[in-house]
Amino acid sequence: MNPLIAQSDADIRQCLPAVLALRPHLTPDQAFEQIRFQQANDGFVLAFVPSENPSEPAPAVVGYRTLTLLYSGKTIYIDDLSTLPSGRGKGYASRLLDFVVDQARQSGCQCVSLDSGQNPARYDAHRLYLKKGFNITSHHFKLEL
Repeated sequence: MNPLIAQSDADIRQCLPAVLALRPHLTPDQAFEQIRFQQANDGFVLAFVPSENPSEPAPAVVGYRTLTLLYSGKTIYIDDLSTLPSGRGKGYASRLLDFVVDQARQSGCQCVSLDSGQNPARYDAHRLYLKKGFNITSHHFKLEL
């Protein structure tokens, strides 16, 4: 199935298990409220691969937003790309990346970018990004406040 944009509360709730697989520090309610806040205030888009069984959660999700940055121009930044463990290796993340790249091209973006954790659990994701033509272009620095 082609990716869909989560717009309704029901769509977002269908996406929560995959979101929480990547963001386990959040509760389902916190994730839901944060997604709704970001949709309303930051232009956040949550897209998902629908489950073949509508009563099951979406097996994979991608969250992204469009930014205009001095260093890259009009950019789609991917905040989250997550697949449920039971859905890994089935091409869902690849399909979602293709969807985001198509969205970026259609909206005149100069690039698509993302950050990814640097640990063995992320190595399969890194291989996918490289296979899709992404390059490692920087280190990401963070100061906790």
